Amino acid sequence: MDDLYDEFGNFIGETVESDEEGSPVNNSAGAYVDIEDDEVVEDDANNQALMELDDEGPSNAVILHEDKQYYPTAEQVYGKDVEAMVQEEDAQPLSEPIIAPVKIKKFNVEETDLPVTHFSREFMMDLMNFPEQVRNVAVVGHLHHGKTTFMDMLVMETHDLGEKTIGTKGSQLRYTDTHVLERARGISIKSAPMSLVLQSSKSKSHLINIMDTPGHVNFVDEVASAIRLADGIVLVVDVVEGVMINTEQIIKYAVSENMPMTLVLNKVDRLILELKLPPKDAYFKLKHTVEEVNTVIDSAAPGRSEALRLSPDKGNVCFASATMGWCFSLSSFAKMYADTYPKVNSSEFARRLWGDIFYNPSNRKFTRKGMEASANRTFVHFILEPLYKLYAHTIGENPVSLKRTLGSLGITLKPSQFKADAKVLLKLVCEQFFGTATGFVDMVVEHVPSPIDGAKAKIEHTYTGPHDTDLVKSIESCNADGPLVIQIAKLYHTSDAKDFFSFGRVMSGTVSPGMQVRVLGEGYTLDDEEDMVVATIGDCWINETRYRIPTSGVPAGSWVLLSGIDNSIVKSATVVATKMEDDAYIFRPIKHFTESVFKVAVEPVNPSELPKMLDGLRRINKSYPLVVTKVEESGEHVVLGTGEMYMDCVLHDLRRLFSEMELKVSDPVTRFCETVVETSAIKCYALTPNKKNKITMIAEPLDSGIAEDIEGGKVSIKWPIRKVGKFFEETYGWDLLASRSIWAFGPDETGPNILQDDTLPSEVDKKLLNQVRDSVRQGFAWGTREGPLCEEPIRNTKFKIMDASLAQEAIYRGGGQIIPTTRRACYSSFLMASPRLMEPVYACSMTGPADSVSALYTLLAKRRGHVLSDSHIAGTPLYHVRGLIPVIDSFGFETDVRIHTQGQAFCSLVFDRWNIVPGDPLDKEIKLRPLEPAPAPAMARDLTLKTRRRKGLSEDVTIAKFLEPELHAMIESSGLLEG
Repeated sequence: MDDLYDEFGNFIGETVESDEEGSPVNNSAGAYVDIEDDEVVEDDANNQALMELDDEGPSNAVILHEDKQYYPTAEQVYGKDVEAMVQEEDAQPLSEPIIAPVKIKKFNVEETDLPVTHFSREFMMDLMNFPEQVRNVAVVGHLHHGKTTFMDMLVMETHDLGEKTIGTKGSQLRYTDTHVLERARGISIKSAPMSLVLQSSKSKSHLINIMDTPGHVNFVDEVASAIRLADGIVLVVDVVEGVMINTEQIIKYAVSENMPMTLVLNKVDRLILELKLPPKDAYFKLKHTVEEVNTVIDSAAPGRSEALRLSPDKGNVCFASATMGWCFSLSSFAKMYADTYPKVNSSEFARRLWGDIFYNPSNRKFTRKGMEASANRTFVHFILEPLYKLYAHTIGENPVSLKRTLGSLGITLKPSQFKADAKVLLKLVCEQFFGTATGFVDMVVEHVPSPIDGAKAKIEHTYTGPHDTDLVKSIESCNADGPLVIQIAKLYHTSDAKDFFSFGRVMSGTVSPGMQVRVLGEGYTLDDEEDMVVATIGDCWINETRYRIPTSGVPAGSWVLLSGIDNSIVKSATVVATKMEDDAYIFRPIKHFTESVFKVAVEPVNPSELPKMLDGLRRINKSYPLVVTKVEESGEHVVLGTGEMYMDCVLHDLRRLFSEMELKVSDPVTRFCETVVETSAIKCYALTPNKKNKITMIAEPLDSGIAEDIEGGKVSIKWPIRKVGKFFEETYGWDLLASRSIWAFGPDETGPNILQDDTLPSEVDKKLLNQVRDSVRQGFAWGTREGPLCEEPIRNTKFKIMDASLAQEAIYRGGGQIIPTTRRACYSSFLMASPRLMEPVYACSMTGPADSVSALYTLLAKRRGHVLSDSHIAGTPLYHVRGLIPVIDSFGFETDVRIHTQGQAFCSLVFDRWNIVPGDPLDKEIKLRPLEPAPAPAMARDLTLKTRRRKGLSEDVTIAKFLEPELHAMIESSGLLEG
């Protein structure tokens, strides 16, 4: 036995024996079961197959330590169709789950179900079919003047919101502020529409589509979009602060857009509770505020101001306190008297309730002058004194006597309500005393035209097509059976920010879900149909900001929210039916009343996320009407906005809503412009690459005011040439020949530069010149879009074509030859005319107490700014300071103002004008030291070089690059360049 094993215990015996030992076992196994031989063979084969499949049985194989499997694999547990990921231990922090949970994004506050309303929604749908009963209005005004609170008042009047009527922690409801940023910051950022059925004083129901707009000066782009869809505006003014900078620019814009205006004097109760003015003084304060508004209207529309004048006795002014839930006009207050004293003629009484009309109590007569010592103006006697008494009794009396007093007015409250906070009690009393806002509804119905009445003015102002077609007649009559035309003015993102809804006004026809339509973009013309897409409308809704009412169709005259057509829309669009008898023309793109001059460059922290950021930038472009996104030559992605607050919101949306990524943001800079201050020193010519054509030009500055007139639309290049000529002759004293030879404004139709043909028929072949006119225009537009100093737009410059020798054969004077040559001629003449850099300037408006005024003087002086005026706001302890500050020096200015005035002063910055930067941008003798602010004479040079570096351009501007070699040699020898 020992011979079979070695000293290590390994078996060394003969293997044959073991086989022999094994064979009888097999035989006995076969003999054990009494079955036939062929079945045994089959069975063995099955067993073999089973053994191959089933490896889990015990095995005597030696398994190395590293190959041992203690646990089953994921594939064995879950099956082959499950992907197994092996994660390194430190690849992901423990705080993050390996598989991220599905997140439901929600960036808007929305109602889960349709809230209960005091009107039937079917009735509202029916009202849409009667455009004469519909009114479209935009509620506009300055920041914190009470627009959103006024909307809350109307929402609470029409909706049963139950417990949700008060916001969190007792703050106001702010029903139309739905965006996450709006809730956090406490200001409106987006315009928010509501369609409400409201009753007039005659108990007649009207469908009033109201758009709540932001009041912050940075978000006036939303106001312009809202005004485009409305037929009139409701201007809300805080009676204490009066007309502020934003109120002023909105009034001017509304006048230029021919918008009917009504006025709501809000926060009247501040005169009682805060300023504690006596009723007589309160009347003067109210009158003063109305006159302030009229003064701005007068300056914006000289000659027309009487027709546009606002006054309570005309019925287009309301008095309100939105937080207390009341609003009245003179006629609605007179009606309250008529309800108590049936013999009073309310319309005659209302006429006597404003102005210098006195009531003499002893003989009960109205006179123009006070006949008795106790005689007061009617407004004070009949409106303000009762109002003051109501407030005084409610706040000052104990519950028992207050119950008696209120009982005499027919106001009943629950016993628990008498113990409420003074503010809550006042609101309850005022709501019962004044009732619903019938005065406001009367004012809107009377002074804002219905869609039918306002259609003609809308078409004249916004439609680009001819006005004598059947299509225009259908729009003018708000024909619900006519061809479909919708004007889209705004895009709203969905709650998860993945998609956009298009919001617009149905001008003609009826829109319903599933319709196939053509979406015409802002660049669409009959000649160039590239900006047109055929799309299918997904759903139609009536937009109520926090909820949407699905509808089977919306007829002409009303507002509509559409899904499924937003892909091709960037800012605004015109939607028309696929087949129409008339040609489709677009509505003019919305003209905004400010410019985007605040500029930052963005890039992703992780470079691989660039496509994600680009997608986010595209969506930002849709979401904000005035934002501009572009790629510079250097490859950096630039975002332009109106100011700090605007940019803050844009970048928040880019980071959180649309891209969900981290960004690197550059320090803010600004846009510049380039201009000239003299006429070109010599006539500068440029030869085409084939040397067969030569164009000669000079550049000179435009008269002051022309650039603003072109941009403001007071003159248009589309007018007949005689009309354009007449404008320049009469306004600026140009001679007949010069004014009629204007070829183009540049870089676009409203660009602040002029191209003028100053050649003489005796010297130049005019026929040939007119054949290349389009190419010359394109070269001029290209040149003025990006100037030679630092590739910023040229402004306020007139380019004159002095001479042109052109090849006779058309093949030698094609666009490829003429366009770049014209651009070079523009550049060389521009650089020979003392070029200067222009920078944007903000108008600064500050409101604060008297002791904060000196801080503003100091802060503005530090930042190259200056104060224009400071004045006391009548009847208040506040001061109003106006000044100017260059945009490039304004970054962080608002924060500085708050710090230096302990938060007492509030500051608004609005783009005002373009100013020339001091210094010569081409002066090479100036030595700039790094990390030191440039002195004033070197400012232009400093900004030019830094801008060129940022854009990746060569360090210096060389005129030789644009001049012909022989012309350059001649100039150098004459010494013109040294001068």
